[in-house]
Amino acid sequence: MWRLQTVDEFFCYIDNYGLPDAVCFDHDLGEDSYDERNGYDCAKYMVDYCLNHSLDIPPYSIQSSNPVGKENIRKLLENYHKYYFKYLHK
Repeated sequence: MWRLQTVDEFFCYIDNYGLPDAVCFDHDLGEDSYDERNGYDCAKYMVDYCLNHSLDIPPYSIQSSNPVGKENIRKLLENYHKYYFKYLHK
């Protein structure tokens, strides 16, 4: 099991290994002022990867204590999943 803690680590993992078997998202990833990206950016990257490769998203959970961020991630992933089964699933 990989424990990725930054957006760049997540992007690098996807680029090198493809989709993980499952993902646990957190919206707020730390206190680094130089990088304002968050778990939503990771979810968007994963959705873009899935879209470009005609794949469904892997199983996921969202553990964020940020209710707005958590809901945004959930909606993004649910909407892509619906799109996948409507247009891409064969």
